[in-house]
Amino acid sequence: MSSTTSPPPTSDPAAESGAPVEGPATTGTAAQPPAAREPHGPSPLRRLAAHPRGRALGKLLLLAVLAAVLVPLLAGHFGSGTWPRALTVHLSSPLKHVSNWIIDNRDTAPVFTYGLGHLSNVVNLAVRGVYLVLLVLGWTGVTALVTLVAWRVAGWRIAATSLVSLLVSGVLGMWVATMQTLALMVVAVLASVVVGAVLGLLGGLSERFFRLLRPVLDTMQVLPAFAYLLPVVLVFGIGVPAALLATVVYAAPPMARLTALGLRGADAGVLEAVTSLGATGRQRLLTARLPLARAELLLGVNQTIMMALSMAVIASVIGAAGLGDRVFQALSSVDVGSALAAAIPLVLLAIVMDRTTGAAGARLGTAPEKPSRFSRGPLGWVLAAVVTAVAAVAGNTAGSTVWPQAWALDIASPVNDVKKWMVDHLYSGVPVVGGTADWARHFTDWVLNPLRSGLTSVPWWGLLLLVAAVVWLVGTWRTALTATLALAAIGVLGVWTSSMDTLAQVLSAVALTLVLGFAVGVLTAGSERLERILRPVLDVCQTMPQFVYLIPVVALFGVGRAPAVAAAVVYALPAVIRITTQGLRQVDPAAMESARSLGATRWQTLRQVQLPLARPALLLAVNQGVVLVLAVVIIGGLVGGGALGYDVVTGLATGDLALGLVAGVAIVCLGVLLDRMTQPTERRTRKGA
Repeated sequence: MSSTTSPPPTSDPAAESGAPVEGPATTGTAAQPPAAREPHGPSPLRRLAAHPRGRALGKLLLLAVLAAVLVPLLAGHFGSGTWPRALTVHLSSPLKHVSNWIIDNRDTAPVFTYGLGHLSNVVNLAVRGVYLVLLVLGWTGVTALVTLVAWRVAGWRIAATSLVSLLVSGVLGMWVATMQTLALMVVAVLASVVVGAVLGLLGGLSERFFRLLRPVLDTMQVLPAFAYLLPVVLVFGIGVPAALLATVVYAAPPMARLTALGLRGADAGVLEAVTSLGATGRQRLLTARLPLARAELLLGVNQTIMMALSMAVIASVIGAAGLGDRVFQALSSVDVGSALAAAIPLVLLAIVMDRTTGAAGARLGTAPEKPSRFSRGPLGWVLAAVVTAVAAVAGNTAGSTVWPQAWALDIASPVNDVKKWMVDHLYSGVPVVGGTADWARHFTDWVLNPLRSGLTSVPWWGLLLLVAAVVWLVGTWRTALTATLALAAIGVLGVWTSSMDTLAQVLSAVALTLVLGFAVGVLTAGSERLERILRPVLDVCQTMPQFVYLIPVVALFGVGRAPAVAAAVVYALPAVIRITTQGLRQVDPAAMESARSLGATRWQTLRQVQLPLARPALLLAVNQGVVLVLAVVIIGGLVGGGALGYDVVTGLATGDLALGLVAGVAIVCLGVLLDRMTQPTERRTRKGA
């Protein structure tokens, strides 16, 4: 290094960006300062283009120019109002022809008699076989089997929870319905795990297949659950095969994604060591990749079980018997008591399955605190089998294969009495605060109706331009094009007005969810005690199927669009709270300590340090809130939400597949639109982090 004094360093955007520096090379002397080449520094345009806000400003200027040109042209040609009929494609007639052809040829066409018909028969036989096994075991055998399996894989606490859950199902008079749901779940979960594991295995071992699989999985996880019912009903009709296949299609993607993630994330050092020992590709897979991916595989099984249970309940709309059908029928007649009696076993079943698989995954690779030959190893399974057999024989000998009716407790009447008291005393006329019906009416009049009127009064081309501009500002031109085409597809399908009604409900529910979720998440992140209090509540809420959220909402608010929004908020809130809390707590402690050492208050630390550094997690919370809200607002069609959700339910219930399919596709388009409005920002933020 030269001993001569170098000039002070200066900031040069060109040098920072990696651009080549012009000028003669110097050896042994200081380099020529940039100021000598640019006496006045970088030009303002270069500084503006290099800054993120400058890029956003450039986009805004370009959008202003385009708006000045396009708005007068479109206004003069199309005027204002909803989507024009000339640009609508009517699919009712073609879809009815397709539906009629399928119905007329279901027993004669080769594709049904030699292919889909056999698949339908296999599904029926599998579900019926599992159900018959459960009946043969009887309530004593099933209770012993589930309890002992939970004890073997998850410990005595989960076993006790399983025992109590099954006993409660019997006491509530829902034993047969619980066994029907359990039979469907066993077959659906096994099929979903096999399909997802095979797809994940191919994706984990082949980069090309993974690139093809990833957008398919992304799309499938964005689609609302109801969208899966329509194609299978079109092909298989109403019944168990359609319900199970829709469940498999809905529940397989998490298993596929997590399997591929686990295989692709295997330790490279371990794989290299196994390869150096001369292992073949199959041996590497069986001895290294799969064992290293055990945690991801069990997490995939856990997520598949929860999604399958949720979908099995929704599939009751198309003929799946069990607890979901009891809830659906009770909600259709606004029988809150009967709905609650079926929902409690449903929630308990979800909790048992979630806790069992979660605990099994947590215990992978860890030894029990007090090893026992009865709780571990083959002897434990033998003991569980013997006890199950003895319990089943005892129950059959006593002539009680089904839960005795004399032991059942009717809670429907007392719950309905409580609901009637709430209607008489809490719905309206409450001093100062008003009643729940008053809240629902005010929310509808002050929020939902103005928002719907605003969306429908905006010219359709103006809404397209607005969506394109917003998505381009937060993302890229590709995501803006995708969102704009998704919105345009809604107009082409001829359901513009209904879609705007659904969009108004979704936007209002998302706004409420984010306000409440961020507020509670911030408080939880700063209080260990509050987190311990909320953790079990959030756990239960996240394991409850979507249908269950409608029951307390109907009891409190009646039916209508506002109750549908309330159910969506309650369903999406736990995920937003947890993601927000986790994001704020994972902020670099050094940055927090630095802010406190400079005298920053708690509010200043939150606003200037935690929230900016937790931005990726907050954006993820927004995205998940949108997807979850959209799913339940559609189910809100069952309790008076109207719009697209009502069209889907009506189409499925009446066999009008044209109505249901068009509304389902419009729901998918809304999901893609809202996902693209939140997802691109998250990706860009992670890329720039």
